[in-house]
Amino acid sequence: MEIQVLAVPYDSGNRGVRMGAGPEALLKAGLESALREKGHRVHTKIAELPANSWHAEIQTSFELMRMLSSAVEGAVKSGRFPIVLAGNCNTAVGTIAGLGAQSTGVAWFDAHADFNTPETTASGFLDGTAVAIITGRCWTQLAATVPGFEPVPDDRVCLIGARDIDSLEGGLLDQSAVEVIAPRQLRSELSRFLGSIKQRVQEIYVHLDLDVLDAEVATANKYAVAGGLSIDDVEYALSRIGNELSIAALTLSAYDPGVDTDGAAATAAIRLICAAARFASRA
Repeated sequence: MEIQVLAVPYDSGNRGVRMGAGPEALLKAGLESALREKGHRVHTKIAELPANSWHAEIQTSFELMRMLSSAVEGAVKSGRFPIVLAGNCNTAVGTIAGLGAQSTGVAWFDAHADFNTPETTASGFLDGTAVAIITGRCWTQLAATVPGFEPVPDDRVCLIGARDIDSLEGGLLDQSAVEVIAPRQLRSELSRFLGSIKQRVQEIYVHLDLDVLDAEVATANKYAVAGGLSIDDVEYALSRIGNELSIAALTLSAYDPGVDTDGAAATAAIRLICAAARFASRA
């Protein structure tokens, strides 16, 4: 299979720091070689903003989304499976836009719901609004500047492994039709969701924030918390998703090599990326 790796090495508009260091760290850790050993042909592109441009979290993040939308669309047209390595989860807006939201579902693996809005967030962290943007709840004017973006209907979105959810954010989720599967419910609830969603979509976008893993399994970033999924759990979920729907694209996000002191998170990331690639729609 032809794979297009798209690295977006930015965190909150800053290049190569914290989780923004993750994409290139995974490349250095041997991701491309691991994919080639599985028989894939790998092409890699690293997103770069002008060095002299002003970098502000909101402005820069949406500029990266616009760049990524075009890159993903180009990869799909070339018959390549897009694998996005991203510092921030909000890059998913660009990936989904490049795929075309009209027929795409979303499987969102994350310890957090990313469902805050500017009115509910207590941290002010833009990345905590990613799923709210995707479903059309906030930043609508800026999201509309991302080529191809349309909000994804709630009933096409599933949060898998979420366990660290803010109070006001949880209230928004309760009022929505977004599915939430807690870690302990994975094996009982995932099949039910897939049986429902495959009546509405043909493909699914898989978003894998590495902190979905239990912090005792791997420390992906400073937001990692206990009670998460094992690597085997995520592989199981990827296989179930891939058996029911084609995986249209994959994002691996939020890996901070600075806190991965034993390399376990990088090893897990590469293993899970290779697993997801087995079910790619362009395989």
